[in-house]
Amino acid sequence: MQAVIDFLVQSQIQYFATVGLDGKPKVRPFQFMLEEAGKLCFCTSNQKNVFKEIQQQPYIELCASGDNFSWLRLNGKVAFSQDLPIKAKVQEASPLVMSIYQRPDNPKFEIFYLDEATATIAQSAKLKDSANKHPLF
Repeated sequence: MQAVIDFLVQSQIQYFATVGLDGKPKVRPFQFMLEEAGKLCFCTSNQKNVFKEIQQQPYIELCASGDNFSWLRLNGKVAFSQDLPIKAKVQEASPLVMSIYQRPDNPKFEIFYLDEATATIAQSAKLKDSANKHPLF
């Protein structure tokens, strides 16, 4: 799990894939927020299409790239949380999120984590069998 967290933090931006409301794939930049009690936490606004997409189809996949052609692929089932202390931690961890939502109880501010998560980390695109699977839960 720590290798996955470290990779997400170091990559800064991940690419988050969903099934769009039109049934077509959608990918957008996203950012890992933090790990809390073994859960990988992310956030969004409930005013965005991505929120509607993951409510309709909660299985997502994201990927990130790292140094020397390394990459991470993470998939799982989105589970939303209204836990105000975790929302506060997310805002403390991200000045951008704080500037957008300003307070943990903002009705537009949503946090979620991944259930049934599995990660694959590959250290080099040149090496066969370099991917290491990390079942997270």
